[in-house]
Order: sequence, then C-alpha cells, then structure tokens
Amino acid sequence: MELVRRLVRHPGAELTAAMASSGSAARKIPALARIWDEPVLPLDADELAARDAVFLALPETLAAELGPALAAKGTRVFDLSGAFRLRESGLRERWYPHSPAPGVPVTYGLTERYRTELATAQLVACAGCYPTAAILALQPLAAAGLIEPGVIIDAKSGVSGAGKTPSERTHFSECHGSIAAYGVFAHRHAAEIEQELAMPVTFVPHLVPLDRGILETIYVRLKPGIAATAIERALSDAYTGSAFVRLTGPDLPEIKHVAHTNFCDIGWRVGPDGRQVVIVACIDNLVKGAAGQAIQNFNVAFGFDETAGLD
Repeated sequence: MELVRRLVRHPGAELTAAMASSGSAARKIPALARIWDEPVLPLDADELAARDAVFLALPETLAAELGPALAAKGTRVFDLSGAFRLRESGLRERWYPHSPAPGVPVTYGLTERYRTELATAQLVACAGCYPTAAILALQPLAAAGLIEPGVIIDAKSGVSGAGKTPSERTHFSECHGSIAAYGVFAHRHAAEIEQELAMPVTFVPHLVPLDRGILETIYVRLKPGIAATAIERALSDAYTGSAFVRLTGPDLPEIKHVAHTNFCDIGWRVGPDGRQVVIVACIDNLVKGAAGQAIQNFNVAFGFDETAGLD
C-alpha cells in the first residue's frame, strides 16, 4: 500500500496493475480509495512479465521464484523481500533456505552505495530496514578504517516491521506499553549488515509499540590516533549530494523527524575520552526501509530524478 500511494504520484511512472499473492478474485482496498481505484488482481506472472518494471512485496519464498524468472525475461525487478540480499550461498541457505542461486545478476539495493550498479541492474534486492540505517551510519567509517571491531547496534522498530500477519507478539495487548528484545544472535539482518560492512557486529533488535519507524543506537570506538573530526568528514564525504541522508551531528535524531519520509537521519556524539562514539540513525521502516527505497532504486535505474515520487 505504501508503494501504491507513492507510485501513483510519481511523475515518470504509470501504475498499470496491482496484484496480490493471496486470494483468487479481484478486490478493491478501501484504504486506497481515490488513490488507486482499480481492483487488486490475483497474481499473474505472465502479465507481470509484460511490464517494464515490477515491484515485489511478496513472501520470500514466492519472491525467490518469481524475481529471477521475471528478470530473465527482461523485466526490471525491485524485490522488497530478503530472498537475494545475501550474496554468499551458504549464508543465503541458512537465512533464506527457499532462495536458490538466482541465475541472474543481483544488485544490492541500497541506493547511496550502489548508484552506479543500479543504473543497469535487472534484479534489485532492496536492502532490509534495519540494515539500511546501520549501513548508512557505519559503512563510511568502516571503509575509512576509523573504527575498531566490536560494533554494537541496539535497534528498535515499530510493529509494522514484523509484517502484516497477526501474531501473539504483535497483538495490541502484548506490545502496548512494553518493549522487548528478540532475535538475539539469531536475526538474519545481522548477516546483511556484516556483509556490507565487512566486519562482525553485535545486533540486537527490539519491538516497540509504534506503528512505524526505526531508531538505532550504535556504539563504536575510534582507533587510536583517529581524531573525532574524522567522523563528520567521512560521513560528509560519503553523502554530499545525497538527497535522503541528513547528518545532524550532536543533535541526535528521533523517529518523528523521519516518519512518513524517505530520509535517514544520522547524528553522533563523542565521549570524553575522544574514542567512544554513540551514533543514532533513524528511518521510517516502511519508506526508506522498504517502499521509498525501492522507488529510489527505480528512479536511479530508469534515469529519473532520485527524489521523484518521494519528495
């Protein structure tokens, strides 16, 4: 639904079909009235193959089957699932056991890091929500050799990050007024973050009673001899000209600053010893963490202004 709301306003895209993997009859969605008044159709792979571009917001098992098949026929695919985010086959087999070798080239869809590759990408595995905030905050520092191993990522996400299938964990009476850690040493997004940073991390996600948003508090230590000013320099160099990354310095960001936008806000403070650093990164998990990022990747792939449909 987030994709539909934004694509219908996109100046360079024409939304020609919306399909659902569940249900055998066309149906309209009341929440999309006067936004997308066409019916949502049953999934039809042959019809999808006739489109220039397809966005997949499907269960991973179905995306793993459909994405490569569409890409092989020449359709440019933007997959919001995790089916092909992990490049190493052993890791993919562990975390996404229903994802075979794709058989077509896959581009990791974090726009700020892979703009050049996205220009010609056929199958884009859009980055996960937690990894998006973590990688944008940490990759420039890791690439510049500024930080020591032992990075800790304390991440908190709203209930929409758990998907739309109801469960005891996401029941209102279970999550309201509470906060809970989950997936400790057992969350697939840790592998995705480590893949892009080329270093191990400790990643602990938490469920908080919000409808949307992610806030990550990240703890790192600068290597000996690295000045605190190197943090701002590395981040500024990495994101000069990036429309959707906002560096806030010591003014630490909050979820309300990014809700309903495609921004990733990154702030940081350096401890009294000059080496301990706390970084705070915020995104809307449904926009920059999912639908918005997919559209941003689409914009780069098709040569549109990167902000089209997102500003």
